[in-house]
Amino acid sequence: MLSHMSQKTMAEHEPTPEQLAAIAAANEEAEGGVNYKPPAQKSLQEIQELDKDDESLRKYKEALLGNAAVAAVDPNAPNVQVTRLTLMCETAPLPLTLDLQGDLESFKKQSFVLKEGVEYRIKISFKVNKEIVSGLKYAQQTYRKGVKVDKSDYMVGSYGPRPAEYEFLTPLEEAPKGMLARGTYNIKSKFTDDDKHDHLSWEWNLNIKKEWKD
Repeated sequence: MLSHMSQKTMAEHEPTPEQLAAIAAANEEAEGGVNYKPPAQKSLQEIQELDKDDESLRKYKEALLGNAAVAAVDPNAPNVQVTRLTLMCETAPLPLTLDLQGDLESFKKQSFVLKEGVEYRIKISFKVNKEIVSGLKYAQQTYRKGVKVDKSDYMVGSYGPRPAEYEFLTPLEEAPKGMLARGTYNIKSKFTDDDKHDHLSWEWNLNIKKEWKD
């Protein structure tokens, strides 16, 4: 995300629309397409009833489902619950965490502060409650002054139900740096699967600054 932001120092702090368009084009060219063919969806019962004498299949089921029985869950609970987004950065003075089970609208009114040039990852915490979910994907689009400058799609994988949360980490990224890169970015995030179920969509803001506090 934002790894191809220009680092050219300019007299003016804010980039022009032409510069934002150039940044977006560079990021789109670098990202390339994501070619992924989803597998056929199977219910938890179908997975459990598959050929019980097939050793490799048995191990596959154990990897997804575990050996323990699935604990009873609230029948009204969604199958996939996205609980938190955490910006993982070793040099951050405070944890940068969004509680995704709270008021999602409030995130539009606040910003994470991220120091320019630092390395970071995004961690998504989520639960699977009832059925195996296939092909989970985390997608985000990044906007600056209303112009989309970057997009990222991450394959999360297939997961079976269990009481404990799962965690997904994006690859290590470097925050953009330079006078042109500093400012506020609006990020639109979505957690979906092979069947295009929108498990959660939310917006949040990232403010790139010269220092953690300035």
